[in-house]
Amino acid sequence: MNNNQPVSQENLILLADAYKYSHHKLYAPGTQVIYSYLESRGGQFDQTLFFGLQYYLKHYLEGQVIIREKIEEAKELMPQVFGRDDVFDAAGFEYILEKHQGRLPVRIKAVREGTSVPVNNVLMTIENTDPACFWLTNFLETLLMQVWYPCTVATLSGEIKQMIKTYFEETASSCTPQDIEFVLNDFGFRGVSSVESAGLGAAAHLLHFRGSDTIAGSLLAKKYYGAERMAGLSVPATEHSICTLLGEPGELDVFRHVLQTFPTGIVACVSDSYNIFRACKDYWGGELKDLIMQRQGTLVIRPDSGDPVCTLLTIFDILFERFGYTLNQKGYKVLPSQIRVLQGDGINIDSIREIYAALKNHGISAENLLLGMGGALLQKVDRDTQKFAIKCSHALVQDQEVDVYKNPLELDSACNLKQSFKKSKKGRLKLILTAEGHQTVQEDDLPEYTDQLVTVFDNGLIKQAYTYESIREQAANICKASCKTTPVLV
Repeated sequence: MNNNQPVSQENLILLADAYKYSHHKLYAPGTQVIYSYLESRGGQFDQTLFFGLQYYLKHYLEGQVIIREKIEEAKELMPQVFGRDDVFDAAGFEYILEKHQGRLPVRIKAVREGTSVPVNNVLMTIENTDPACFWLTNFLETLLMQVWYPCTVATLSGEIKQMIKTYFEETASSCTPQDIEFVLNDFGFRGVSSVESAGLGAAAHLLHFRGSDTIAGSLLAKKYYGAERMAGLSVPATEHSICTLLGEPGELDVFRHVLQTFPTGIVACVSDSYNIFRACKDYWGGELKDLIMQRQGTLVIRPDSGDPVCTLLTIFDILFERFGYTLNQKGYKVLPSQIRVLQGDGINIDSIREIYAALKNHGISAENLLLGMGGALLQKVDRDTQKFAIKCSHALVQDQEVDVYKNPLELDSACNLKQSFKKSKKGRLKLILTAEGHQTVQEDDLPEYTDQLVTVFDNGLIKQAYTYESIREQAANICKASCKTTPVLV
């Protein structure tokens, strides 16, 4: 291979942890089947929302993924990784190419995407269907484990939605799904590690909300989940390069230009370039007030610095004084529909909780506020947020069924010996749904319950695909209107 030729990043043969290339020799002689499962072993949230597997199946595993050119590429590169030529075995991949026309002889079962499952339950299983490819099951662990990312973002976004729903039910005029779907907006594209992460994370967030500036999520939803429309929507908005272009003396002129450029609909304007409080009091609530109130739409004022709670409470005090407010039926203040506030700086699940609690304590309805969340939504998560793991739980060795598990003893911080939470499950597993919720049991147990794990991939073919709309519906938390408000003018 020409050293100047770029190395393919889509060569599945090269998409595994390096140590796994030795496993074809290290498994016990006579191994025929390796059966492994995926679970969330705990973590920040009690439930995990399963999403994203279909992307990995369609993008990386479907169809003929082993071809001669990719085998030759690996044959040249892998000896360089180990400094020896007795680790990588091209024959295993050549066998898949010749016997299975390059399609992977594995079967993958998984819970329906969009399903929220309590932690410590099986979410997916994988096993080889050709005894000669026993090594393939856990070779694919490296890639398939990455489903932790869209699952975790979907779980986080869903938890925030539930929090928002609670505060809307307590303080807002109404709490329909439409009232909430644009409250939390994805600002995370620039804060993630790759375009692929942006697409997966944004698509996961959009299972719960519709507001997003990360177009990659909508494109992924359309390409890999057949979304009928762009899942994420956005609005015209400024950034500091716009608002500071004419310097501090020209800020008012920039604000006026923004309102005149978009005289209808929603437009957002960052307003903290110099003095957010002056901007709210003298510009938006002063010289530009009439222009704002005459618009057929909403101006969204965006602070972008300072302590979120203190800043927001001060801003709302100014805006209530300048624009007035109504009291909804629950007794909370609501700005005129022409004006709202968006907090996008310092937003994470903890600060959101603090902000809404502060607004409630000060008699301010949650409906006055929109949120933008960036790195804390799409990047500030890892595999241990929900403690994801793939472990072997069953095998066939020399025609003998073997239940496989680990049960490590560990020392805690006081050097006391205890059982580890990393204890794994054993046997062939199924996920059932009872009146008490989801439970993981042995495959042959409780036959009266239907296995919630369905075959989604079999020998190179997608056997079950889900539409994005159906996954959103599965993941939806129905938020019913809690009241009808009769405005009280103050």
